[in-house]
Amino acid sequence: MVRHDHERFAELTFDDFRRMATDDSLSPYEKVGFPDEYRAGLEEVIFDDIVGKLALDGGSGRLVVDIGPGCSQLPRMLSGLCARLDHRLVLVDSEEMLSQLPDERHVTKLAGRYPDVPELFVGRRGAVDALLAYSVLHYVFAEGNVWRFLDRSLELLAPGGSMLLGDIPNVSKRRRFFASEAGIAHHQRFTGEDRPPAVEWGAPEPGKIDDAVILGLLARSRAAGFDAYVVTQPEELPMATRREDILIRRP
Repeated sequence: MVRHDHERFAELTFDDFRRMATDDSLSPYEKVGFPDEYRAGLEEVIFDDIVGKLALDGGSGRLVVDIGPGCSQLPRMLSGLCARLDHRLVLVDSEEMLSQLPDERHVTKLAGRYPDVPELFVGRRGAVDALLAYSVLHYVFAEGNVWRFLDRSLELLAPGGSMLLGDIPNVSKRRRFFASEAGIAHHQRFTGEDRPPAVEWGAPEPGKIDDAVILGLLARSRAAGFDAYVVTQPEELPMATRREDILIRRP
């Protein structure tokens, strides 16, 4: 069943998410593109990881921007933290997705397909203390312009500000995992078959992020004057062996 659901949520587009947001037959996790088994009971782990990497619980009165928050518990947990610490929170997503989240005094909702949201950049260039795009970048890569996404995001960061491009599927990392003993055992448990997974080193996978893209994002950020790092995900997350995060900081 998990395998079927995983395939069901592959290769989604911005318009797919708009449609799914108001589909009451879907769970909150399915509305943001995940089978329940991949997110249920794990969003607190994800949230704690985000908070730590962006240092969201240090200080108060910060400006936080969440690109593509979706409508599961994650944006609600983020909003609660921002309310407690007097942070201002800007959520950027489709109107359909944003309508699933509560209206709150400290939250500004901006509807549109980022970065084509002009009002976000009015008065916020160089002013954002923390920018989050979690489980978003691979959709941008397949459907839009990942370099423009990065460049416009860098424009927003304040001195000392950080950006987390989180939960990025990396086909190169996936190949390394499935060529390992642990990966072979995982594949056999998942499929119920004895044969190992097929791993094709260097095979092109159009529309998929690989090491070259990850390293290119790091290089482009560093060339623009930012510090940039690849960081691991918590081991408790079911796809930590195939996904990773990019953390970017403005000195």
